[in-house]
Amino acid sequence: MTSSSPRPTSPLAPEIADRLKRGADGLLPAIAQQYDTGEVLMLGWMDDEALHRTLTTGRCTYWSRSRQEYWVKGDTSGHFQWVKSVALDCDADTLLVKVDQVGAACHTGDRTCFDADVLLTDASDGTGGVTGAGAAVPAADQ
Repeated sequence: MTSSSPRPTSPLAPEIADRLKRGADGLLPAIAQQYDTGEVLMLGWMDDEALHRTLTTGRCTYWSRSRQEYWVKGDTSGHFQWVKSVALDCDADTLLVKVDQVGAACHTGDRTCFDADVLLTDASDGTGGVTGAGAAVPAADQ
């Protein structure tokens, strides 16, 4: 007979909570994407409580790993994320939250967290597209 400690009670509906594949820290990565353009805005982390709050309030709630507290996008910055849809990936270990972003998504004030340090651009143009010191591996070699 094996014993295992039960998972803490989740505020999520059991049909959702039972499907989630959380990390050892209980968190899931949550990708925020602009709902109408497809622009990838940011990556945050959610546990069951943050996901529950996101689903029930219509505003993105994340778990801050550095501050060890919940934060609702826009409460201090005024840069709100209004939830349009939430989807679970095929492995049930990543969330895609489509939002209507008001203002900057990045804490630096940029529209997205992914526009300041581009490592590779269109590699199909024959130049390799490498913009940094690293080298890209051609698709045929992967």
